[in-house]
Amino acid sequence: MLNQIILVGRLTRDITVNKAENGVKVATIPIAVPRSFKNVEGVYDTDFIDCVAFDIIAENTSEYCSKGDIVGIKGRIQTKVIELEDGKKENKLEIICEKITFLSSKPKEEE
Repeated sequence: MLNQIILVGRLTRDITVNKAENGVKVATIPIAVPRSFKNVEGVYDTDFIDCVAFDIIAENTSEYCSKGDIVGIKGRIQTKVIELEDGKKENKLEIICEKITFLSSKPKEEE
């Protein structure tokens, strides 16, 4: 069996790295991935996908990439159970990043 996904898209915002309760560094990496076909109105739809990266992958992406940069993500799909405000539980799909390739990035300006 195989659980693998490859995405290429643009970052929709700058990345911030947070520390989880267990000390692991975590970043949510939101990307926009345009579809390769037009919808009935003749427009290309775009999917907005949140990917999760840990430790060194999260740090490097935060340091070297910013909003608008193109990245390639290789990872896996994982489900997570979240509890809603009304007490109901819902499954949420996440993309767990195993490798991120920086396909286009601008050099960060010196401060």
